[in-house]
Amino acid sequence: MNLHALRLFCRVAETGSVTRAAEELQMSQPAVTSQIKKLEQEIAVVLLAPKGRGIVLTDAGNQVAISAKRLFSLESEIENYLDHYKSGSAGNLKIVATYLPANFLLPKWIAGYKQLYTDVEVNLTTTNSSKSTEQLLNYQADVAIIGGLAEFHPAIVQKQLFEDDMWFIVHKDHELASCHVNLVDIIHQPFVFREEGSSSREKLLSVCKIKNLNQPKVGLQFNGPNETIRAVLEGYGVTFVSALEVKDYFPRGDLARVFVQDVQLKNPISMCTRRDDILSPQALNFVEMLINVKSKANIGGNQNENDDLHGNGAARTGNGVG
Repeated sequence: MNLHALRLFCRVAETGSVTRAAEELQMSQPAVTSQIKKLEQEIAVVLLAPKGRGIVLTDAGNQVAISAKRLFSLESEIENYLDHYKSGSAGNLKIVATYLPANFLLPKWIAGYKQLYTDVEVNLTTTNSSKSTEQLLNYQADVAIIGGLAEFHPAIVQKQLFEDDMWFIVHKDHELASCHVNLVDIIHQPFVFREEGSSSREKLLSVCKIKNLNQPKVGLQFNGPNETIRAVLEGYGVTFVSALEVKDYFPRGDLARVFVQDVQLKNPISMCTRRDDILSPQALNFVEMLINVKSKANIGGNQNENDDLHGNGAARTGNGVG
């Protein structure tokens, strides 16, 4: 079916006049009439019938006009959606994150993003470092925000947003509360660990290996940071966590630090994307927002580093991050 001719017919049906439709379309009346005649011949159905000096829609013409109006309305809706999608103001954004940024950073960041892009559907998945990387590589996420990992898969480009201190934490009444000790003095304590693959756990085990010390004793193991911290709050063992995870407990005096003098570790928070991959407009807007957050907070980095996030200053339609 000739959609151009159908569009002309639809306009004639809406105005009730070939002459008026031709004027609005800035075409000659004979040209409009000729196109509609060809459409009628194509579909073998009469759409318009003469009535005095004007025209009237046949029964078939009336039904075709109703359907054509819906068709062109849907076309307009699709075009409008695509315009919004290409600008990043509609569509979907899939984020995967480790527990620390998911709980303490991303709620604020996502809220800020949604205020700018209200029609974008944001999906956040929270998991550990290994699974976050896996989901990003398997295209289950557009962007990953990962706490920890010093080394990333070669197919991933990472941009460090900032670093958080790593703390040894115990109950306020623990024998080592607020004490200054060496690592060898604390690894004999029962530790409350996250699951295997978690960044904090791997960091501590690596330090022990480097210092030729025995691995810490695993007293309890949980799959999330809240459960880990709750166990220590109840008076059991030692845990090794990022400061952001426990800072709210200290004004109340519920927890205490153990100052391990020979362990000064940081927990980097990084934004990760797939190398040589073109970011969706939605993901690119989110990445640019985080760059602005980093810049305004003066958290390390410089303009050259920010350019690297866009592929050495590539345009928005280029390869995005990396």
